[in-house]
Amino acid sequence: MIYDYEVTTGKGETLKLSEYKGKVILIVNTATGCGFTPQYAPIEQLYKDYHEKGLEILDIPCNQFGGQAPGSDDEIHEFCSLHYNTTFPQMKKSDVNGPNELPLYTYLKSQKGFEGFDEHELKGVLENMFNAADPDWAKKPGIKWNFTKFLVDRSGNVVARFEPTADMAKVEECVKALLG
Repeated sequence: MIYDYEVTTGKGETLKLSEYKGKVILIVNTATGCGFTPQYAPIEQLYKDYHEKGLEILDIPCNQFGGQAPGSDDEIHEFCSLHYNTTFPQMKKSDVNGPNELPLYTYLKSQKGFEGFDEHELKGVLENMFNAADPDWAKKPGIKWNFTKFLVDRSGNVVARFEPTADMAKVEECVKALLG
């Protein structure tokens, strides 16, 4: 269950996800130098609009995709605050795939696997890049790119996975439905 996991905040403190029991949680791996980085703005808007109604956001910066989150935790936080006025909690930069991945991500991926990219201007770019590196990439488990989002309901169930190509309006619809 999601509440069995913990993460480390950008300030180095342990955050037990059990503290979020009864909340809707959006978990997203982010990067500051990515084509999807502007998604920080609608994610922040979600937080502003729905935090008081029970939404929590876990921003987990990750440098595994194109080296697009190269800064320290403090530098990433400063970038997000200055450019996107983010107020939601930011976690310590972490791996989401591979031998050093956060146990939380091992669990999330076991609950909701990759089902393909949504229509988006960058869909072809991503697919071509992955096909050139490995023709079987889509069949392999794992997070494919920055700004993959997992949505957890108030009971701790992972109910949705949104690839970075998903329209943020679709994410918001799902959040609203879970908040009631």
